[in-house]
This record gives sequence, C-alpha cells and structure tokens, in this order.
Amino acid sequence: MRFEGIFAALTTPFAPDGSVALDKFRENLARYNRTHLRGYVVVGSTGESVLLSFDEIDRIWNTARESAAPGKLLIAGAGVDSTSETIARSRSAAELGYDAVLIKTPHYFKALLTPVALERHYMTVADASPLPVLIYSIPQYTGISITADWVARLAEHPNIVGIKESSGNLQLISEIIHLCPPKFSTLVGSAGTLFLSLLLGGAGGVLALACFLPEAAVEIYEAVRAGDTARASRLQFTILYASRKIAGELGPTGVKYAMDCVGYYGGDPRPPLCPLTEAQRKTVEAVLAESIARQKLDDLGVAR
Repeated sequence: MRFEGIFAALTTPFAPDGSVALDKFRENLARYNRTHLRGYVVVGSTGESVLLSFDEIDRIWNTARESAAPGKLLIAGAGVDSTSETIARSRSAAELGYDAVLIKTPHYFKALLTPVALERHYMTVADASPLPVLIYSIPQYTGISITADWVARLAEHPNIVGIKESSGNLQLISEIIHLCPPKFSTLVGSAGTLFLSLLLGGAGGVLALACFLPEAAVEIYEAVRAGDTARASRLQFTILYASRKIAGELGPTGVKYAMDCVGYYGGDPRPPLCPLTEAQRKTVEAVLAESIARQKLDDLGVAR
C-alpha cells in the first residue's frame, strides 16, 4: 500500500472536566467522513499525544476505528522514546485494525541519539511491527533533525514505507523524494509546503490545517494530480497564512479554536497548554475569514 493523499492530523477533544470527550470526537469524525480526506492520523502531535495516558490513547484509537468511514485509512501515532514501548503500541494498533503507525523520532536523550542510535530504533521497530511504519520528523518539537541520506537508508527496510516530514524544509523534502524509491511515501506535515512538495513528487500531506479546512487541502492535492497546477498554486496561496499563523504558531490550541469557528468541536487544550488569549482568538478569526473568502473568490473565478 502506498500512502498518498491528504490526511487530517486529528485533535483530541476534551470535556470541561478535562476528560477525553469521545462523543465530540465521534461527531468530528462523522463530519470528516463526508470529506475527500484519504484518512486520519490518530493521536499525533496535534492530538496532544504526550499529554495522554495510554489508556486514553487506546480508547481514542478504538473510537476512531469504530467511527471512520469505510475506505478511510487510519494511521496510529505510536511513537514514544522507548523502543520496546513503541513496539508494544504498534502491536496494539495492529490488533485494532489500523493501516500503519507513525513513529516520531525519540528525543529525550538528545546528546546520545546519534544517527546510528535512531536508525537502530527504527529498524528494530520495523522488524517487530505488524503494521507498516511511517517515520515522523518534527524537529520544532523534538529538537532532532534528520538528513535525506539517513531516510534513504531506512527506506530500504521493506516495512518502512514513508515519512511525515514536518520541518517545512523544502530542500530536505526534495532530497528525500529524490533519494528514496518511488514506492516510498513522502508526506509533508506543513500545509505551507504542500503544493511545491507535490510538484516535486511528494505523496501528500498529514496536516493540522486539514482539521479545520479539510477540503481546501484536498483540492490542492487533486488539482496537482489533475495537472491543473495554476489552480493548485492559487489555492495554495489561500491557505498559506492560515497554515503559518494558526497551525504553525499556535499549534493544537490554535487548530482547536479554528475548528470551533467552522463548526467542528475544538475546545480547550489539556494543561500545561493554555487556551488562546482574546487577542489570539481575534487573529485566528481574521486569518480564517480571509482564507475562506479567498477560496470562495477562486471558486467563482474572480481574479485577485
């Protein structure tokens, strides 16, 4: 299976008492199921994975499996710093019927996590995981940077099938696409790089922006695949600011508020993350309104 298309990096909704609001999670998925998203990443960075217990993660994974429409691919965010625990979580996701696991780079012992140590981690996980493995590079959170030749070595493993590369570094993305085999799926994690990465041969994206503007991201992907690069380029400009100001700068908290603005359930983040300030909320509202207005103008064929 080649993982391609647009995947939403799902948020985890919380109730006012701080517990996971699985009913709201189901409602969001019911709406996403009506979009052209290829599938979902469940419990990744946007899902506040590091703030959840494994019992909560297991219940969220179960709910997504029960609620996702047939044909939607499910990718479990299963990576933690421990190799053995990552393997255990990968096996749990397999038992639930997931399609792949997303494994972020370990990062706590940074000084000791050499390329050799990281490679050993991924190779060991890939050997033991019943599911295909996607590498997850997000240096802005982990502080761990990767290189394209390192990815290419991992891509030789038959069970390492792709990468979610979230640095926003187009040079790195282009090198990964060039050095890895065609069957290897290079998915970007930054919506701001979506159009250009697709032109370079990327497979799609796993995007926080797809939580609140799912069809906007899908339309860029479909336009490139149809050869309409002029339209894809115009559409990319409609999401650039939202990608940077909401998903990039404000993270899960900004994404959740943007979801609230367009009719999904976002809600507050889990502490120690703080809700947005009033000024930040107004910024999200203004950026979102501008992005939606630009998309409507493009749909009407109005030049800007």
